[in-house]
Amino acid sequence: MEEVQVVGSKGGPVWVFAEQIDGRVLAVSLQLIGQARKLADEMETSVEVVILGSELGEQVQKLFAAGADRVYLGDDPSLTFYQQEAYVEIIVELAKGQQPEIMLIGSTSMGRELSPLVAARLETGLTAHCTGLALGEDGTLEQMIPAYGGLISITCPVRRPQMATVAKGVFPMPTVDENRTGEVVPLDVPDGLPCRIQTLEVVREEPEGVPLESASIVVAGGAGAGDLEGWREIAALAEALNAGLGSTRPVVDEGWAGLETMIGQSGKMVSPELYIGVGLSGEQQHVVGIVGAQVMVAVNNDSKAPVFEQVDYGIVDDCRELTLAAKLLRLRPFLPAKALSRDLRGLVVVTFWIY
Repeated sequence: MEEVQVVGSKGGPVWVFAEQIDGRVLAVSLQLIGQARKLADEMETSVEVVILGSELGEQVQKLFAAGADRVYLGDDPSLTFYQQEAYVEIIVELAKGQQPEIMLIGSTSMGRELSPLVAARLETGLTAHCTGLALGEDGTLEQMIPAYGGLISITCPVRRPQMATVAKGVFPMPTVDENRTGEVVPLDVPDGLPCRIQTLEVVREEPEGVPLESASIVVAGGAGAGDLEGWREIAALAEALNAGLGSTRPVVDEGWAGLETMIGQSGKMVSPELYIGVGLSGEQQHVVGIVGAQVMVAVNNDSKAPVFEQVDYGIVDDCRELTLAAKLLRLRPFLPAKALSRDLRGLVVVTFWIY
């Protein structure tokens, strides 16, 4: 077999771009540092973190505690808010000099925009929305993504750095060592960085309902809802259970729910104690977004739906049937919860309150 000629540095550090909002590092970045630590230990190399923003001094120790060996700190008022051109320029120029072997970025709205621009400038590959990362026998990063009804492993054998984006919740929060220290490398932020966008005002939209990522119970609906009224029935069930409301891609495409509700490869990752999927088929692109659920229940009128192969309990029924609440009630002894009754549209609907 012909030897592969690697373009770029091989054997360099594992990089993580740490995203911050309002001067606080995002959980997904800490999760990636924890995974980077595992990869770097196996590779016998270091973990290096790049963070850009303003007044970030207090956040640096969090990065070390999560597993970083070195932090490149770009702390400047001009970087307070995300500026696409400036952020890309700083990361690219730093990467050209330090030549990381691997670069990990959170699959956030910023990360999804930033990562392909950085990859293009560095002339390397990028695997988006990874659900797993591991080293192959030859030391190449194996990046798992859902495709073709299953999982496939993507590698970038020639170009460096090997780049991947990963969503929040794919990896657990790292074990924190508050006594851990490392090297801080201040970055010289030059005047005149490319920036055609000026932030005039920040207006925050308060999320409605229970946040999906932290919900103990998640009710997710699919195209089986049939129409907007059917979707509203599923949303009402989620409200009655004090659950996070999730959806699949077809629901978002139909306009019944916003993108913020989508669970899966290109959506959010959830780790509930109880997951109830209503009117969805169980496509891999959705299921990969459910990480470590203790109990999974599915409701679908097709007994051969793939979702029934992936859950603990299944109910074959029309998701709009009023008997659904009663059938859920029969599962009460098997669920990690105690049940209370609550009146909803004249029905007694079971609500599960997680211990």
